[in-house]
Amino acid sequence: MSAAATSGRVFDAERTIGRLLIGMTYVSVALMAVGVVLMFAKGISPLDPGPPLDPTQLVAQVTSLQPAGFLWLGLLIVIAAPIARVVLAARAYARDNDRTMVLVSIAILIVLAIAVAVAVAGGE
Repeated sequence: MSAAATSGRVFDAERTIGRLLIGMTYVSVALMAVGVVLMFAKGISPLDPGPPLDPTQLVAQVTSLQPAGFLWLGLLIVIAAPIARVVLAARAYARDNDRTMVLVSIAILIVLAIAVAVAVAGGE
């Protein structure tokens, strides 16, 4: 494959990744805004301690219009955005047979996984 074709595919992948990140940002901000509005509507102060994250209750909280569900879902999307970016970049590099960048992407994912594991372990 020519260098121009590879460069074009990388540009297309970067543009797609950029659109995904923008979309995820808009969705997360909208969810958190709804959560804040619901907090005020229910008389919950932003300074009150919030409920812990319970992924098994997230859908129920959102469907029952509980502010915590919207806030947690928005935060989870914010956290997922950079992870999704690295995964999609690794896929694009793999398609272009750029093994060095695939390895760098995998290393970044390992570091992110370790950070999440440490954060989860520290919260218990």
